[in-house]
Amino acid sequence: MAKVLIADKMDKKAEEILSNNQIAYDIKVGLSPEDLSKIANDYDAILCRSSAKITAEVLKSAPKLKVVGRAGIGVDTIDVAAATEAGVVVMNTPFGNSITTAEHAIAMMMALARQIPQANLSTHQGKWEKSKFNGVELYAKTLGVIGCGNIGSIVANRAIGLGMNVIAFDPFLTAERAADMGVKPVSLDELLAHSDFITIHVPKTDKTNRMIDAAALAKTKKGVRIINCARGGLIVEKDLKDALESGHVAGAALDVFEVEPAENNILFGHPNVICTPHLGASTTEAQVNVAIQVAEQVSDFLLKGAVINALNMPSISAEDAPKLKPYLTLATQIGKLAGQIVETGIKSIEITYIGSLCKLNTKPLTAALLASVLAQMSDHVNMVNAPEIAKAKNITLSDTYIEDHADLSNAIGIKIRAEDGEHTVMGTLFSGQIPRIIEIESVPLEVAITPHMLFIKNDDKPGMIGAVGTLLAEANCNIADFRLGRIGPNQTAISLISLDSVISEDLIKKINALNNIQKARLLSF
Repeated sequence: MAKVLIADKMDKKAEEILSNNQIAYDIKVGLSPEDLSKIANDYDAILCRSSAKITAEVLKSAPKLKVVGRAGIGVDTIDVAAATEAGVVVMNTPFGNSITTAEHAIAMMMALARQIPQANLSTHQGKWEKSKFNGVELYAKTLGVIGCGNIGSIVANRAIGLGMNVIAFDPFLTAERAADMGVKPVSLDELLAHSDFITIHVPKTDKTNRMIDAAALAKTKKGVRIINCARGGLIVEKDLKDALESGHVAGAALDVFEVEPAENNILFGHPNVICTPHLGASTTEAQVNVAIQVAEQVSDFLLKGAVINALNMPSISAEDAPKLKPYLTLATQIGKLAGQIVETGIKSIEITYIGSLCKLNTKPLTAALLASVLAQMSDHVNMVNAPEIAKAKNITLSDTYIEDHADLSNAIGIKIRAEDGEHTVMGTLFSGQIPRIIEIESVPLEVAITPHMLFIKNDDKPGMIGAVGTLLAEANCNIADFRLGRIGPNQTAISLISLDSVISEDLIKKINALNNIQKARLLSF
């Protein structure tokens, strides 16, 4: 039975879903990374929010761990790079709190426009400073949305409903999508120059970290108001304070800070700054939604192999998982075979998908095939970390699609360019379910993969089969199946022989020493 650690406070719906799926779980919240490291290997999955820190040390201590699920969008508290290296899937729930966070950004913008928190405090103190809190309307103002994904697009929609003009900067926003949303796509510099209000909705990455600095603020309109309900660190806080004090920026509303919990901050106490303690996702509905989503995603992963909202590997929906399963088996067999017949450094890998396969989600197949190849030369390789390992080894990867093929309705082929030349393997599914190898080293050959196999490449000369059979018989090794293919008479031939038992390295050396043998290798599957 799979076992899950719930490492942060979470709605009880998560527990119900795990129980209904007959998945065991423990609830241990408030643990330090050191304490997590001591117990992490007892679990197949960890569910967390923003308190538990899933560090590289935690991941290294847990070779059994398969997946970390974040009930929320941000994964700042998870070392995703270390998880990828360790082969651990990292999932988040990008849709569960989108509306809640977007609504908080709109609320912050309204509060900023009308100075509501400051006016509230003043009135509670018995003052009646009506003339002091002279706000501005949102109607007909220009809102610049930096990042128009799940949350940013909802903010844009709500702002249009308020009668605002919305412009957006997002490198991934197409003209068609922008038109559907009713926003105008612009460059970042254009957005900074023309916005009355700016709201930020991007993840924190190397490219976005500290993106709103003194140089960016200098490009904004005088009197601009800035809202950040995304991630702390996107704005350089000292630069923002300087711009506020100079009067260039009229106000800021911040839900996130560079250091959290933010018990001290240089912006605290500034009269034109509104602060909330990272409340973007803090509604009853959002907390229930993300708990349900993360528990369902992790359950589907552990029970069905479905990968939803993963940050470090291709997604496989619960619907696609059964369709892809036989192809994943085939891809794994092709990769293991190809990886074992290559004896030198790999330069590139080209994967070809043929026929009906072209219409499926092939990214998981590519990951599985690549992992199977690399597992023959590196330890602890899986679908998650295989692309990073390939990159580290300077192996280039490419996919080719051939939808209409004269002879094959479905097939996967791999071509490996190595220091000793090119190596190819192709396979297909018989009856849509049964994997078969149909070509090795460009030689037609139909064979089923078995646990112990002998691969032989030889000059097509008489006597090879008898000589190999004799050596195997002398070693008391029975042949379960013998498949041979050749390019033509007196050219290259390939044999794949299924054996009932493992043979010794000494026997492999004897086979390699036979006349006309180019290469003989024992394969394991």
